[in-house]
Amino acid sequence: MKLVKSLLLGSAAGFAAVAGAQAADLPSRKAAPVEYVRVCSAYGAGFFYIPGTETCLRVGGRVRAEYVVGERFGESDSYGTRARGRLNIDARTATAYGTLRTFIRYELTNNSGMYNNGSGGFNVGGNVAGFFTSAASTVATSNVDLAFVQFGPITAGRAQSFFDFYASDFNFFSIRTADTRLNLLAYTATFGSGFSATISLEDRVSGTGTGGGRDLGVGSLAGAGLVRQGQDYPDLIGSLRVDQGWGSAQLSGAIGNRKGAAAAALGAVEGDEFAWAIQGGVKINLPMLAAGDQLFLQAAYADGALGYLGYTGSGVGAFGLGRIGNLALFDTALNTVTGSMKNSTGYSLVAAFRHFWTPTLRSEISASYSELKLGYVTPGTVGLQRSMDPKEFIAAANLIWSPVSGLDIGVEVLYSNLQLRQPVVAVDNFGARSNAARLIKSEDTIAGRLRIQRDF
Repeated sequence: MKLVKSLLLGSAAGFAAVAGAQAADLPSRKAAPVEYVRVCSAYGAGFFYIPGTETCLRVGGRVRAEYVVGERFGESDSYGTRARGRLNIDARTATAYGTLRTFIRYELTNNSGMYNNGSGGFNVGGNVAGFFTSAASTVATSNVDLAFVQFGPITAGRAQSFFDFYASDFNFFSIRTADTRLNLLAYTATFGSGFSATISLEDRVSGTGTGGGRDLGVGSLAGAGLVRQGQDYPDLIGSLRVDQGWGSAQLSGAIGNRKGAAAAALGAVEGDEFAWAIQGGVKINLPMLAAGDQLFLQAAYADGALGYLGYTGSGVGAFGLGRIGNLALFDTALNTVTGSMKNSTGYSLVAAFRHFWTPTLRSEISASYSELKLGYVTPGTVGLQRSMDPKEFIAAANLIWSPVSGLDIGVEVLYSNLQLRQPVVAVDNFGARSNAARLIKSEDTIAGRLRIQRDF
């Protein structure tokens, strides 16, 4: 028995030795290292390193649902709905020259009813008379809102205009303020203590946002639309800014040219006029009232560049309200005989205030007032033929509840008023000026909106 046990143990030891030798002869296979996603804390919450690189990436977005109800003029809708989705992609890399950043914001929007039945699409709730139905006025749009590269002091691509200061920071509705994203090339110098200066070349016809394009075109002295000629050079923007613990302040200016012709033909009368705008604004933090409270104050003046006041569109339909209907708006007017041009001028005042009643409940109140002196007479005026020189007042107030981080549920009320120096024939239910005896030079509207929005 002892002999059998000894043979078995010896055989097992021999097999183990042979197996070990053979295993030593086999090639070694090591598992590939697993590279886990690393959190990048250099640029704030939500960033992570793209595996295999030193680039930090953040993917975010927004979903917004809105419902508006306003006064009905004629056969137009008295309500509207909106659904909007937004995707943000932010990539940043630290380099020896500073941060290299690329940013993209893409939006998809579906609007119906009152969202499409406004004057130039500007002010929801400030609609004009016309014949529309919900089915006929449903519009889906896509928009590359932002797409820019920042490398040290250089910003190139589609970005917020460096002229803008209060860029619709508060409230749901649009008050009259410069708020435009457009194609630009800019250089920003920083001086320490929060001071900076920027020079920017901006393509004034490429804008989107509340302010839209910054070139409102050329009309005749009688208010007819003429040919807007091509640009010789982009608008030149300069701004001085300071950002400190108390808040921010900015002084910005713009210069450019506006060109037009009486017709698209050889030998047509042409004109070329210098245009400019200036704006100053201040934002004051008010922690003594509540954490997050802020006050904006802003004033702007424009000569031949009304887009820098927040006016948008060009030609007939650029502005209007209620029974006043759609009216023409141009930066400048061309004398089709002499070729001389007369600029439209104007100014705007803006105030906006945000107050937190509790950390999850806040209110925002904003208002704008603007006056224009137009360089032409608008068709549809009666009596003494003179420019209409509109005066506009817009005010909005809301209440927003944020039960969890990133979610806003709010309601807002908007009031709009438009006054003209010269009366016009009121529009009928189909948007036509059919009754010359029915005159109007002042109109106002009120509207309300519900918004549910999730940011992530």
